[in-house]
Order: sequence, then C-alpha cells, then structure tokens
Amino acid sequence: MTQYPNFVTHLECGLTGKTYEKGQIHGLSEAGRPLLVRYDLDAVKHAVSKADLTGRPRDMWRIRELLPVVDSQNIVSLGEMETPLIAINRVAAKLGVKAGNLIVKDEGRLPTSSFKARGLGMAVSMAKELGISRIAMPTAGNAGSALSAYCTHAGIESYILCPEDAPEINVVETCMQGGKVFKVNGLINDCGKLVGDGKALMNWFDLSTLKEPYRIEGKKTMGLELAEQLGWDVPDVIFYPTGGGTGLIGMWKAFAELEALGWIGSKRPRMVAVQADGCAPIVKAYNEGSRHAELFPNAHTHAAGMRVPIAVGDFLILDAVRESGGFAISVSDEAMEDARTLSGHTDGLLLSLEGAATLAAYQSALEKGDVSADDKAVLYNCGNGLKYPMPDTSARINKDVPLSVDMFR
Repeated sequence: MTQYPNFVTHLECGLTGKTYEKGQIHGLSEAGRPLLVRYDLDAVKHAVSKADLTGRPRDMWRIRELLPVVDSQNIVSLGEMETPLIAINRVAAKLGVKAGNLIVKDEGRLPTSSFKARGLGMAVSMAKELGISRIAMPTAGNAGSALSAYCTHAGIESYILCPEDAPEINVVETCMQGGKVFKVNGLINDCGKLVGDGKALMNWFDLSTLKEPYRIEGKKTMGLELAEQLGWDVPDVIFYPTGGGTGLIGMWKAFAELEALGWIGSKRPRMVAVQADGCAPIVKAYNEGSRHAELFPNAHTHAAGMRVPIAVGDFLILDAVRESGGFAISVSDEAMEDARTLSGHTDGLLLSLEGAATLAAYQSALEKGDVSADDKAVLYNCGNGLKYPMPDTSARINKDVPLSVDMFR
C-alpha cells in the first residue's frame, strides 16, 4: 500500500459546525446539510511548499496534501489533467475589454468531457477507500456520465436516475460507460427523492450532489489549479454556472485553505453564481436577502446542468457569493445561445450552454456596471460544447456545375 501524506482531521457540518469522524461513511449531517472535510492546515504548511510541486504531474491530484484519499491504490483516475485558461481576446475586443482580461477555463477537456469528472473522480475514489460497492445518483446529464465511467473503472455498480428529457447524448454515454440508467417523469429533485427512497430497497449509497462530503473536494481542485495557473493569485471575478453549486463552494474552500498555507494572500475573487431565467432559485434568494433558497416552480431551461430547482447546499453558495462581494445573476436560454455563437464565431471556442451562460452573464454584468472592463474575469466552461445540438449553417456545392464566386457568398 502506498499512502499519501494525509492531513484530514475530521468532517464538519457546513451549517452547525458539528464535527464527525474521518474514515467513516457519511452522508448529510444530522441537520440534513452538507459535510465539509477539514484538514490540519498548520501541518500541511510544514509538510509541503509551492516549490515541492515542481516535477509533480499537472493533474487534479497535484496538491495531494489537501485531498482526502489515503491509499494511492484507491485513486480512480481516467486522466484528470490540468485544464487550460483560454483568453478570448476577440470577444473581449468586441465588448471593449482589453486583451487578457476575459478568460475561459475550459473544463470540457476532462474525462467524460465535463467538470463532473473532478467531483465524481474524487467521490468514487473515496467510495472505493471506504468499501462502498453500489452507488446511485440523480443527474441532469454530465454527472451521470462521470459517475458511470468512474464506477465502472473502479468495479463499483452505478445506478443513474435522470429526467426523461435529459440530453440524449448524456443518457447514451452514461449507458455506454456501464451505468444502469433509468429515465424519470420529473425533474432532478424528483429523481433525487427516488434515489433516497430506494436506499433501503437497493442497499446503495446516495451520491446526490452535496449529500456526501467528497465531491466538494474534487471540485475544489478547480480553485487550487486556477490559483497556481495565475502565479498564485486569483482573478478579480469568477462567473460560475450554478445548479447544485458544488464547484463554487469548493473553490471558495480552496482559496481559504491556500491562504492558510500562505500560498495566496487575502484577496478573493468576486464569486458570481450564474443561473437560467427559467431555473434561478439562488438568484431569487440572493435578491431577497435570504440565506436559503426555495424550490423554484416549473423549472425549465435547455441548459440541463443548471436545471436544479433546489440545492441542499444553497446557503453555502449564497454565503460564498456574499462574503466575496459577488452576486447572483440569471440569463435567458436565448442569451446563452447568442453567447455560444459569439464565442464560436469570434474566437473559435465552442462552449457548452452552461459555459455560454457565463459569457452571457458577463456581458450583462458589464453593461450594468457590475463588473469593469479592467477586471480580470474567469468564466467556467463546464463541459464540451459537442454535448448540445448545434445549428447547421453549411451550404451545398454541386460538383457537376462550374465553380463561381457566387457559390461561396
């Protein structure tokens, strides 16, 4: 057995602060809220330095001292590489923003083509370490694909429940990667209820968003990675597509841990939760000054990853947004499509609808003065744009007719 240096001290309820023992299987806290993994950061500070990272693989497991896996043989990896930062300077110029200030972190390069690989890769690794052999989860799309892939790679059974109108590509790739997929006549929260109701019947572990502690630790690596890519600094503002919000919560946690190590200063990016007009529970709660969000009625959006009408970690999302001086904003599906076209036609970068939502939100915030052209902004493209249908604007040429300039107009 190869043991990583491990500095986990305990788990802690994100709402009440009650502590729970490490090394045991946990779901939600007694208060029904997410558990957060806590580390001995003073010990980490003495065990590793930034210089020690030189020579380590540039992947999700890079700063292993801030991750929960103990036995390296339990790591379930499909090749979670560092994802690139791509400056979309032509789009920036159109918006009156100087080159280098509008950057996309393209998570669509990860295994299973979305940032869900981070959270599910970590959660499945910890499930393997804790002896879990059967997992179930509700999904709107990309999470199911990632769960099935990592579970199959680990030899763990996976059951995935999704809305019956989930994107077909997500459904079939989940099936192809070994997951047992079931379509449900409802939304993701309805799927989640069925997963919870099936625990006693099927003896599976419920890996719903934030209902176990380790997906946050996987998504946290987005923040660890970003800070290193920026020379141990953070941007002025981060636009994050928010459904369950695990990544936003995780990045906020990552920045606090990096500051405790002395690797970054006290500066924080303003965290912006981006949602769809048709499903915006966090935006509604933010605007109303509430710490918790209500179930959003009649949730609808073509951006499947943001069609989450209620999130168990709502207060953690809202706390991060407010503590950072950020805000929550929603955009229409039409604005997402326009932004996707703008990015693709102008800078050649194909965004998912959720990623395009962050660009649409950035445009809106820039117009309103909520962000400045002088701000360095990072937009998270959470998945590969090929997972969504695209308009075919191609023309035809008849090979039997002589070429003319008019044919190419």
